[in-house]
Amino acid sequence: MKNPVSITSIASVSALGKSSEEIWQNYLNPAHHLKKGDFEGDEAYAGFLPQKVKEEIDKLRSGNANFRYVDDSVLYAIFAARQAVKNVSWENDNNIGINIGSSRGATGLFEKFHKSFLDKGKAETLASPTTTLGNISSWVGQDLEAEGPQFSHSVTCSTGLHAVVNGIAWMQAGFADKFLVGGSEAALTPFTISQMKAMKIYASEDLDYPCQALNMQKSRNSMVLGEGAGIICMETGKKDGAIAQISGIGYATEKLKHSVSISAEGECLQKSMKMAMKNINVDEVDAVVTHAPGTLKGDLAEVNAIKAVFGKEIPAITSNKWKLGHSFGASGVLSMEMAILMLQHQQFIPVPFSEFSKSPRKLDNILVNAVGFGGNAVSILLSKA
Repeated sequence: MKNPVSITSIASVSALGKSSEEIWQNYLNPAHHLKKGDFEGDEAYAGFLPQKVKEEIDKLRSGNANFRYVDDSVLYAIFAARQAVKNVSWENDNNIGINIGSSRGATGLFEKFHKSFLDKGKAETLASPTTTLGNISSWVGQDLEAEGPQFSHSVTCSTGLHAVVNGIAWMQAGFADKFLVGGSEAALTPFTISQMKAMKIYASEDLDYPCQALNMQKSRNSMVLGEGAGIICMETGKKDGAIAQISGIGYATEKLKHSVSISAEGECLQKSMKMAMKNINVDEVDAVVTHAPGTLKGDLAEVNAIKAVFGKEIPAITSNKWKLGHSFGASGVLSMEMAILMLQHQQFIPVPFSEFSKSPRKLDNILVNAVGFGGNAVSILLSKA
């Protein structure tokens, strides 16, 4: 990176709630926030938004005629973006870039419109404009009356962290001094749950902790989906009042043997972590917030990658998917939020059932990983402000 980048605000909605205070208290509590839901007769654990948050988001739809037909993924992003921007008083600044991505996009609306097409033999008028992936950033831009560049993308589960990398690239190029980046996902639908179960990666046991992310002794896949959005305000340079600094970014791909595979040694993650840490020594990294989706191969590949990069003295390792679920394209930003909260409070949040129970002596630098289908890995190095 040519210039330092400050994170001046972060906001989210997830199974942990909506405010940083509430979210931090839920991190301190060792209980998870996964619940069983009925997906058209197919029961499954998931990380649902709390009912009180759902009701607030529903008011967005009912209170604005323009939001009547948008997907939940758009509303989640608007809700979180309003919180993030309010925290830094960007309301009067129109030259803000926006890059908010999603792995699946308008999942709920797409399934609804497709069902209608099968039933009626023709598509509804709003089927196309309301299900394009660009809806998320463009609607957030409309809501904030922003005039800077606005674009969305999908890089599967690493989408949110790719948005961070993209925003930094645009700022380094001089196109904007401020960027709103993140990910939003509203994929708790019957078809999506069925897809994950068809891959045999979904949690199938009634355990105290349904998602066994970073339990290296598990014998079954245990991924659980979650919903939510995470939005970050980034500014060029070291800013007063920043809540964290981005000290390094890394990204990489690897050659795949299968469309959803990752190498046993997590080669793409090794490359992305090394790139993100190229300006510091490995022993300066105090903790890693892993992608760790709770699958057998995914968790093991990432742990192998961390061991390959850090050697025998690996840093403290944690994950949040056992607590709030895997929110696809939003998951990386929610992991960044966890890391930032740990930096602010100088307290490490472990996985209660994981063998990786080491707590760091200090928290100055935390590495955050994400990796998705297609072998796309991103690592973001966060430092205490």
